[in-house]
Amino acid sequence: MSDYSERRLVIACGGTGGHLFPGIAVAESWTKGGGEVVLLISEKEIDALAAEGYGHLRFEKMASIAMPKPLSPRMIPFLGRFAGSWFSCRRLLKSFRAEAVLGMGGFTSAAPLLAGKWRGLPTFIHESNAIPGRSNKLNAKFARTVLVGFEECARHFETGHPVEVVGTPVRPSVANRPSRDEAAKFFGVSPEKKTIMVMGGSQGARRLNELVAAGLSVFEKAGMQVVHISGPADYDTVSPAYQKHPGAGVVKDFCAEIQYAYAAADLAICRSGASTLTELAFYELPSILIPYPFAADDHQTRNAEIFSVPGAAVLWKQEELHEGNFSRRIVELLSDDNRIASMNGAMEKLAIPDASAQVCEVIVNQIREGN
Repeated sequence: MSDYSERRLVIACGGTGGHLFPGIAVAESWTKGGGEVVLLISEKEIDALAAEGYGHLRFEKMASIAMPKPLSPRMIPFLGRFAGSWFSCRRLLKSFRAEAVLGMGGFTSAAPLLAGKWRGLPTFIHESNAIPGRSNKLNAKFARTVLVGFEECARHFETGHPVEVVGTPVRPSVANRPSRDEAAKFFGVSPEKKTIMVMGGSQGARRLNELVAAGLSVFEKAGMQVVHISGPADYDTVSPAYQKHPGAGVVKDFCAEIQYAYAAADLAICRSGASTLTELAFYELPSILIPYPFAADDHQTRNAEIFSVPGAAVLWKQEELHEGNFSRRIVELLSDDNRIASMNGAMEKLAIPDASAQVCEVIVNQIREGN
């Protein structure tokens, strides 16, 4: 562990779990090394939920809105709020005596990065996905160095930007792996049954949640059970199905202790956000990846291909799935022990367990060079 004593880092990571959780992971590594950190998050409910349990870290909420199209009438209020965020970030960087700024993606990162560049600080962005989003392509203009989770992503940034492949950080709470028995007890399910973990994600997973709820009777008849994290928006829609089939498993709207879901599972079904894929690799968990079909530049499909091509996961297109084939295909896959074992081995090879430390090393080295 490197020494970051008295080093001060600001991490902008709000908007989605895919930005916030890796940001928290970096913050944990930074503070463990003796440094100080402020995490800037959005005003969304998902940010507040995800930040629970990290009372030892300092979070600051920052107003932000998605950037509209250039000729949209919404551009004027956007610019006004952006200017307000920029001035707020300038004050925070000065009062905190920040030495570097890291943006984890999304437009929440833009104002802090610009403020950091204006103050002459080392600035960084981290892109977890295989294809960078519109926001990070903009954020890169304010960054000295681009950090990426996948090597495939590096070519999407302009030449002249230093790019380093560091992986995507995994939260220490996730890295602290519980036993299968502990995980089963946490959810009140059997440690003996084959278990399917379903994670709807923080947004855009209603169809996935509906398909799982419709297949509960099939899973129950096959002697399998489901640990289902639906997301708050869909919980009331899917929970009646679990009340009807109590032997099929359990559903929760949100699970801050997601490590228990990973540890309980034999197979995961989820979207293919980069942060989720990183955690699946850490747990060597075979997966069915169903990319969010409306993701920008279809980046979730590109993410999924990085895992499906070497056989660590299977990629299913949402439009090809329906109540008649979804649960049957899952049961067939989970019943094939040899294939599950092969997927497990392939998933292990994709893990980068020390990504947080790599991110911190890049940042602290540039701080030292500046001094």
